[in-house]
Amino acid sequence: MRTTLELPDTLVNEAMSLTKISTKTELMKFALSNVIQREKIKGITNYFGKLDLDINLDKLRKR
Repeated sequence: MRTTLELPDTLVNEAMSLTKISTKTELMKFALSNVIQREKIKGITNYFGKLDLDINLDKLRKR
């Protein structure tokens, strides 16, 4: 998909130097992948302490 974006040069240049990514297209793909991954992790961490797995740790340790 072709999209036109107005991005601050300072942000783009800093991101490219930190990630060692040489093209703006690859930088945007990398950034979008990271945002998606971070948001999925947030969704998973919302379940922390809410799932009852009914696991007996003593029984598992004796295996």
